[in-house]
Amino acid sequence: MDKSEKILICLSGAPTNAKVVRTGAALADAFGGGLCALYVEPPDFERQPDESKARLNDNIRLAERLGASVTTLYGEDAATQIAEYARICGATKIVLGKSNGKKGLFSPPTLIERLNELAPDIDLYIIPDKVREGGGRPRRGDEHFSLPDVLIMLGIIALCTLIGFGFSRLNFDSTNVIIIYILGVLATAIFTSGRSYSLISSLLSVLVFNFFFASPYFSLLADPNHLATFVIMFFAAFLISSLTTKIKRQSVLTAQRAYRTEVLLETSQKLQKADGIEQMLSVTARQLGKLFERDIMVYPVENGSLSEPLLFPLAEGSDFSEYLTDSERTVAEWVLENNRRAGSTTRISPKANGLYMAVRGTDSVLAVVCIAMKNNSQPDSFEKTLSVTILDECGLIMENAENKAAKHRAEEEARREQLQANLLRSISHDLRTPLTGISGNASLLSEGGDELTKEQKNELYSAIAYDAQWLTDLVENLLSITRIGSGGGLNIQPELVADVISEALHHVDRQVDEHSVTSETSDELIMAFMDARLIKQVIINIVNNAIKYTPAGSHIKLTSYAEGKFAKIKIADDGAGISEQARAKIFDMFYTEGNANGDGRRGLGLGLYLCRSIAEAHGGSITVSENSPHGAAFELSIPLAEVRAYE
Repeated sequence: MDKSEKILICLSGAPTNAKVVRTGAALADAFGGGLCALYVEPPDFERQPDESKARLNDNIRLAERLGASVTTLYGEDAATQIAEYARICGATKIVLGKSNGKKGLFSPPTLIERLNELAPDIDLYIIPDKVREGGGRPRRGDEHFSLPDVLIMLGIIALCTLIGFGFSRLNFDSTNVIIIYILGVLATAIFTSGRSYSLISSLLSVLVFNFFFASPYFSLLADPNHLATFVIMFFAAFLISSLTTKIKRQSVLTAQRAYRTEVLLETSQKLQKADGIEQMLSVTARQLGKLFERDIMVYPVENGSLSEPLLFPLAEGSDFSEYLTDSERTVAEWVLENNRRAGSTTRISPKANGLYMAVRGTDSVLAVVCIAMKNNSQPDSFEKTLSVTILDECGLIMENAENKAAKHRAEEEARREQLQANLLRSISHDLRTPLTGISGNASLLSEGGDELTKEQKNELYSAIAYDAQWLTDLVENLLSITRIGSGGGLNIQPELVADVISEALHHVDRQVDEHSVTSETSDELIMAFMDARLIKQVIINIVNNAIKYTPAGSHIKLTSYAEGKFAKIKIADDGAGISEQARAKIFDMFYTEGNANGDGRRGLGLGLYLCRSIAEAHGGSITVSENSPHGAAFELSIPLAEVRAYE
């Protein structure tokens, strides 16, 4: 069996079209291929008998039950649209019915003949049919005469006759009267529905002209010299009426296509802008309400079951009580389980008050939409096709959004796991050195303390204290990173910047005495919104880095000032500086540039990452630049707080 085979069924309202549908489904099953169905709706669809429309709906539902995807197109040239759609959908075989009407010598090509010409590479399976296929050229008998249209036609002919009498009184040539009647036929084609009125108007115009304006007057006996004039007049009127009627029908189709395109474009634009699943469902429901002019109810699907429905009334005060019953919800649950429409106007629970349709994803139903149908006529094929397109687009965008969110969650989870792994690996590696130093120096003091000199003991004590302080700083950084990363609230209050700097300098590295550290503040009081403990930690981390990575005797200068809406704290040194490559990565977690430029003696790479996290948590920033003439300069920005006098 060739899996590439695809069967296209041509739908219609013919009594035997159900046989066409079943034959197409049997072929698809036999060839193991796909199945699709197409209905080409003619311009005069609304004037077709209700019985034919009902059969068409039954045939559409039958095709859907047999697994076909149904599409509706609009136009007069059914053969061209069927052939083009077959190429687009990849159909290899077309199944359609055949009318038993006799073909005259000068009759136009039949639908089957035209399909053979337009799609010679596609196999045609013809099922005998006593009724014409939907979408073909409408029969004359399908038109229904109405008294208003008849009166309009007769009124136009009477008006043309009055104008003709006026022309005769003015001694105008009879050719002008002929043109008046031709214009009358054109007016009849414009102001009436159906080609029959135009044809009858053409015939009556010839007869009236012959009776009143051709000799012998007031007689239908025509002068042989006028016969050619009558024939030309009739055919001119006939062609004009035919073209006008066709243009009118084409305008209807154009309006339908324009409306469909507008609704789909508007829906697509709104869905693209929608933020979240609930908003996407809201956009879809409101577009369906606009299309059907009915109340809409949507059941979102959560964890494989229906959640509470979302109500979208067409007008304020709409009553949804008849759609919120247990029996109605049962129909919605059936749609969720079977991924098929059900309810009113379908064979599944047809007595339900609503028409239930699925918002489909690739493998599951994402939501169930209920269209209020009680006391309303059933939707036509145009509305059904448009609604399915809207729901499919909603399902596609919802699924893409869910996939994107799932991918983002997976990436975030992977990033967290990677960070945890890197953190544990770095901590386990870097803790060994200070712990080994503390353990070894403590053993020397406990086992051979009596043999050590006072200077040697002090040196060991200093080494133990230094390693312990490094561990303390590491723990502080880890706790702060955990606090900020877990979304813990900051204790932000207005604080004096000068006081925070002064307090931070009391807790910097003990080796600060080997450097020249100065602090310079402006004369005005500078207050900023901050969590003072965290900002002090930023200052301590940067100053400690300057102490550790600049030679003894270097100058470290802290400057604070206000600039715009931010308070600035600048920490500059005159050491060797930081390379341009390192400045671009120095605030990344675990970056230490081979321990040449890090934030700790053993290069764990947490301190400057923490500084950036704290600055951003305050709504500020931190940057590093080259100091003049050499060295590095860090600048911390945090939002200013207003200083109120006499407080």
